[in-house]
Amino acid sequence: MVGTVPVGGDAPISVQSMTNTDTCDVAATVAQIQALTEAGADIVRVSVPTAAAADAFREIRAQVEVPLVADIHFDHRIALKVLEAGVDCLRINPGNIGKEDRVRAVVDSAGSRGVPIRIGVNAGSLEKDLQRKYGEPNADALVESAMRHVEILDRLDFKDFKLSVKASDVAMAVEAYEKVAKLIEQPLHLGITEAGGFRSGTVKSALGIGTLLMQGIGDTLRVSLAADPVEEVKVGYDILKSLKLRSRGVNFIACPSCSRQNFDVIATMNELERRVEDINVAMDVAVIGCYVNGPGESKEVEIGVTGADPRSLIYIDGKPSHKIESTQLIDELERLIRTRAQEKQESEAKLLARG
Repeated sequence: MVGTVPVGGDAPISVQSMTNTDTCDVAATVAQIQALTEAGADIVRVSVPTAAAADAFREIRAQVEVPLVADIHFDHRIALKVLEAGVDCLRINPGNIGKEDRVRAVVDSAGSRGVPIRIGVNAGSLEKDLQRKYGEPNADALVESAMRHVEILDRLDFKDFKLSVKASDVAMAVEAYEKVAKLIEQPLHLGITEAGGFRSGTVKSALGIGTLLMQGIGDTLRVSLAADPVEEVKVGYDILKSLKLRSRGVNFIACPSCSRQNFDVIATMNELERRVEDINVAMDVAVIGCYVNGPGESKEVEIGVTGADPRSLIYIDGKPSHKIESTQLIDELERLIRTRAQEKQESEAKLLARG
């Protein structure tokens, strides 16, 4: 458990991100955490590099509800401070925080509070002896580094941990996760580290994380982008939606457009996605520009549109409903989506009220 969020077993795969504000700027960090929460982040990680940041973390923890992970390197005293402040998980490598009495102090404090630890191995920060042994980062070096940290926690009888073995190279990361998944039973945190900017990083993350998830490997994930952290959450959910592992918000099925289209599909999708970005209710919507694939796709979704001249045909729950002028199409689709979202929310509320 990371706070209230279960990780591993049959639990839904959780989506994480990390703040990039100065942690000592409490107001800015809280605002970003709230934005990430609104985007759907299940867990948020905060870097805590100094004692001052640990003091700020205490204030941040008091102002937000989402589970928080403190990212700490080397200094066990900072780990002890955030544990006292109510952190929900530590990201700290036990082999990097000094003598065993320091490691034991952190582990004992975490254990007594029910706080898990994430071992986070990264190809960019492998131990010097492993760099010499392997010559360059590779999957075996990542796994060997990870198991060193696991052995420390095993020796201290601490089992409540999760593990990541991240690399910016997709194939290396995938191989490392495949190998370490056979060695431990604890949950795996997936990610392609330092994946790049929004477009290239999304592609790398989808390939690497998606490859692992399709093998049943992985329990929680972070998409690492040189972009607004909110985008990391959105891409994370898009990966899960594409594999039908989790649903949040509108899942659009849209054609790439061609000369057969009877309305501007690209412009329609850009505007429609912008308008309904705030909707969290899961639903499938098809936006198809012509009658070649339109009827088939529209019959499989809750709301669909098939382009036709002069008016396009709207489908509701797979059945033809009514026709609409292209100039009114975006407004009508938004209205239908919001109406359906409201109906679903009311239905869910009634079921919850019944117990």
